[in-house]
Amino acid sequence: MLNSMRKHGTTLAVFAAVTTGLTAVVYALTKTTIAHQAALQQKALLDQVVPPENYDNIMQNECFLVSDPALGDGAPHRLYLARKNGQPTAGALETTAPDGYSGAIKLLVGADFNGTVLGTRVIEHHETPGLGDKIELRISDWISFFSGKKIEGPDDKRWAVKKDGGMFDQFTGATITPRAVVNAVHRTALYMETLPPKLESLPACGASE
Repeated sequence: MLNSMRKHGTTLAVFAAVTTGLTAVVYALTKTTIAHQAALQQKALLDQVVPPENYDNIMQNECFLVSDPALGDGAPHRLYLARKNGQPTAGALETTAPDGYSGAIKLLVGADFNGTVLGTRVIEHHETPGLGDKIELRISDWISFFSGKKIEGPDDKRWAVKKDGGMFDQFTGATITPRAVVNAVHRTALYMETLPPKLESLPACGASE
């Protein structure tokens, strides 16, 4: 009985060692490919909020951390800086709409430094399927309406849903979600206008994450 238990224990140990070794080998062989695909997906997302004609640098390589209440919470948010001919032209900034119907909505907002929104995409949300989830591009083109819209100062009344007198559609049966997104994009684009003097002193991503 004891010998049988030892035999099975040895077999299990060998099997575990072989499995662990194979997993490590597969990871090593696919690590580069996975990283490359992730980089391509990230660039595709950045290009949706900052059109490629607005920059000639590698935005993923110019990632900085910013914190401000305008971004929805006190956490550090990633800013991907766009440059053309060496000069900053725009940025893609991760931000949060804390007041979504079902919780915080995480966004990526592309804007220049003069109040023009270049594009917006939803990164994460928990809104109700069939109602609030229309903020997703795969379900509705509503989020595309932000592209090219300019903000004329913090009191620009157009930056609201139509129910509140603004220019953005709300969803039938779901006003809270689009209102939260509109307000978050408005705050974020206004914050982007304040960034140029601070760019040289911003910490790089990874510095304090």
